[in-house]
Amino acid sequence: MRHPPPVVTRASVLGRFFFAAAALSLLGACGTANGDFGEVQPYLTSDGIHDWVGPYASDAKKASKFDLTDDERQLRDLAYPLIDPPYDRQQWYSVAGEYGLYRPARPFDRTAYANWLLSGDGSSPLARYSSQLDEVRHDVTTFISPHDRSPSSRYARLIDDVRDDTTSLPQFFETATRVLDIDQKRKKSLSYVSGVSSAERKNAELRMRENAAIVALVRDTLMQRVAAYRYALERLVINSPYSQAVDIERAIDRLKADIERYRAPAPSWTRGQSLASNR
Repeated sequence: MRHPPPVVTRASVLGRFFFAAAALSLLGACGTANGDFGEVQPYLTSDGIHDWVGPYASDAKKASKFDLTDDERQLRDLAYPLIDPPYDRQQWYSVAGEYGLYRPARPFDRTAYANWLLSGDGSSPLARYSSQLDEVRHDVTTFISPHDRSPSSRYARLIDDVRDDTTSLPQFFETATRVLDIDQKRKKSLSYVSGVSSAERKNAELRMRENAAIVALVRDTLMQRVAAYRYALERLVINSPYSQAVDIERAIDRLKADIERYRAPAPSWTRGQSLASNR
């Protein structure tokens, strides 16, 4: 005798969702993935959590085997939140993205942020990897977080994301300038260091390519984000006009201006000598 399929109810959907979330948390050292301020819990991170960003940015099949300097590691740590979509931050699955288990999609879709902001349906990893889980997430968003769909909360989230990016720019580009400056010295020094093996040269070139690619990727992504933020603001104004739109437009213009200013940042320190300059 064949039994009819079980009836899918809101309670069963929520139950499956929270069971999956609980299982992920248990696998992540028996705790929630995010701390009080939305950051990944310290016990779920490691010093090399963002090492994958270099090969990802340069599209390299092999990564340099050289150890990362403190500045190179900081460059990767600061780059990740600037290339990771804002809607993937502070989620229960965020730790997976930090480790590169899912990576920002290419090519960039400037409409994805607006789609997520307006409907709660976006290009989250859940949507990309499983339509069934996306339906569960959408149902939970609708059932548990109706305030996220109010016009005021949408405008507030948009301006918060724009300001977060603006605040992150100075430290990233200051670190990037130091790294690229040292790489220029490293490139010149390769001609003066005695007995450089082919493996050493290859790994040095791979590392320099990774560092340059990270900076280029962040610049491109930020400019694409400006377009995405502006597109989202236009959709919000059409859907639900709000006085805060003027403030958000100014914030987006400031972000764009800051990105342009950092397109060719000047070092804020005294350049050190290289082996090449001592000859």
